[in-house]
Amino acid sequence: MRFTCEKPRFIRPHRLMRSWSVPLLTLALLLLLTPLSGWAALPSPGATPKQVIVIGGDQNFPPYEFLDRDGKPAGFNVELSQAIAEVMGMRVEFRLGNWNEARSALRDGSIDVLQGVTWSEARSREFDFSPPHNIVNTSVFGRRGARHIARLEELRGKEVIVQKGGSMHDYLVAHHIGARLILVDTHAAALRLLASGKHDYALVGNLPGLYLGKELGLSNIVPVGGPFGSGQYGYAVKKGNDEILSRFSEGLAILKNTGRYQQIYGRWLGVLAPQPLPLGKVAQYAAIVALPLLLILGGTVLWSRTLQKRIDEHSAELQQRQQQLIQADKMASLGILVSGVAHEINNPTGLILFNLPVLKKAYQAAQESLEDRFQESGDFMVGGLRYSTLREEAPRLFDEMHDGARRIKRIVDDLKDFARKDDSALDETVDLNRVVETSVRLLENSIRKATRHFELNLAPARPCCRGSAQRIEQVVVNLILNACQALSDPEKGISVATELSGTEIRVVVRDQGVGIPPEHLSHLTDPFFTTKRDAGGTGLGLSVSAGIVKDHQGRLEFSSEPGEGTTVLVALPVQGACS
Repeated sequence: MRFTCEKPRFIRPHRLMRSWSVPLLTLALLLLLTPLSGWAALPSPGATPKQVIVIGGDQNFPPYEFLDRDGKPAGFNVELSQAIAEVMGMRVEFRLGNWNEARSALRDGSIDVLQGVTWSEARSREFDFSPPHNIVNTSVFGRRGARHIARLEELRGKEVIVQKGGSMHDYLVAHHIGARLILVDTHAAALRLLASGKHDYALVGNLPGLYLGKELGLSNIVPVGGPFGSGQYGYAVKKGNDEILSRFSEGLAILKNTGRYQQIYGRWLGVLAPQPLPLGKVAQYAAIVALPLLLILGGTVLWSRTLQKRIDEHSAELQQRQQQLIQADKMASLGILVSGVAHEINNPTGLILFNLPVLKKAYQAAQESLEDRFQESGDFMVGGLRYSTLREEAPRLFDEMHDGARRIKRIVDDLKDFARKDDSALDETVDLNRVVETSVRLLENSIRKATRHFELNLAPARPCCRGSAQRIEQVVVNLILNACQALSDPEKGISVATELSGTEIRVVVRDQGVGIPPEHLSHLTDPFFTTKRDAGGTGLGLSVSAGIVKDHQGRLEFSSEPGEGTTVLVALPVQGACS
């Protein structure tokens, strides 16, 4: 489904309006050769074709989204969606048209996502929303001399022009404001109608209203009330379309963390472009400021050269910080997911732990009668088993089920602790043996798949240090996972040990894996350095681990020989034995 497009009228805010002096024949050829609805990100040569995600929007809502004079989608929302598609590796197509029809198209599945929708409780029952990428305010516009509107309730009995299906249309109807609504398809149509002397007011987006009034030359139209509301403006999908929504939400987070979002925002939603000055004025102003500008320019060049070196030094560090923020955002999302899953698992596990002792007591109470029958009539069948077998196996079965349920609960609790956001200072007493035991339980399945020979040796003195148990656990988990991934054969072994040595407590992780080439050893903790990029490695695990160990006033050391395995030592200042 493609929407009918109005004659394009708008250009980007940072460009000046040009005269429509193009010959009619040239314009007709351009319209024939240029697609009117949409743009799709093209895959690189040789790339596997991906599903095209169809993005809908309003064809006349500048500067957020509109069709430019060539009939192509443009505006803040469009450039933001293109950037998200780029960082997330998606192919997208834009379909901008009548707003009310766009909402209907999202409901019936003709489009996959609307790129600019103001959140409301009523709409949230129909659509799922991403985190907002903007805040859109609404203002009351009137002709010059119109009475000021302080509250929307003052519109009662007035003829008010609003966009059909827009957020303010929904609001006025839902709150029974009592205005006589005049419905139009676009904000531009609302302002033109008002400027022509018809009806009392128009209720439109504040920034689009100012932009359209300027571009259309509606000099008799001014804001007379507001702005009202502060609508959260973002992406919306049909209820249940979590996959697409999560991709747009993650892409938006990446753009914000890397600074690209602010660049797009500045291009589109900055101060409206000034009207062009007459040539004579330009020459006059140039003559007045030419000399000071030249002096300032010379000083700026000298100053910029002195700062260039410092800027270069900080650029790499900023890039690393940005990538770490992206990783932190993903880990926060993972933590929320783990907590939710853990809650769902704990509910049935709690029922099992509660009901098993009851069933065991019931069986024990019935066992005397079963024994009497066995003595009188001989062996018999109970639930598909002979009673002579059941009376031997039943106690063991009850105990194994009870132990299994308790083990599930313990693993789930460990997962919740590991995923929990850690805002604590590094001042808690940490039992290193307990941290290592928890880490091994979390990775039990990974260890079992990687090796048949795993050893865990804990120091009998139960050494303690000061810091954060959760952050140290993150280090140990990462080191054990690396050891598992280094093994080429399940017959190769892994050992984990805690040691107390003088003023240090140590965690030592050894594997009999492929080892590390000598030229790589000095780069293991460098951000983004990895020898497993083809397998999905990011190069952040050991870098983050080294930072955590450093924060605890400790050290992280590696020793390895190719083909002989690797030993990793984590040494932390000792506090003493745990009580």
